[in-house]
Amino acid sequence: MARERSQDEKLFAAAVLRRSMELGGDERRQGFRFVYDGVLRDLGISDEQVVAFLEKHAHEVDAAIGRGRP
Repeated sequence: MARERSQDEKLFAAAVLRRSMELGGDERRQGFRFVYDGVLRDLGISDEQVVAFLEKHAHEVDAAIGRGRP
């Protein structure tokens, strides 16, 4: 059985998805909300939590998607 992810791990994963989609073109954004809402539901977190996490951890998230350095 897989171990339960911590709240920070869940938020980081959702933040990486959100930031990746923000940086993508309009064609990526069309399906974004459907996928993103499903991820949030599955992880049991809200968009507001992800946005707050991104405000504090933008450098780490950008580094994870290959934009900038940690």
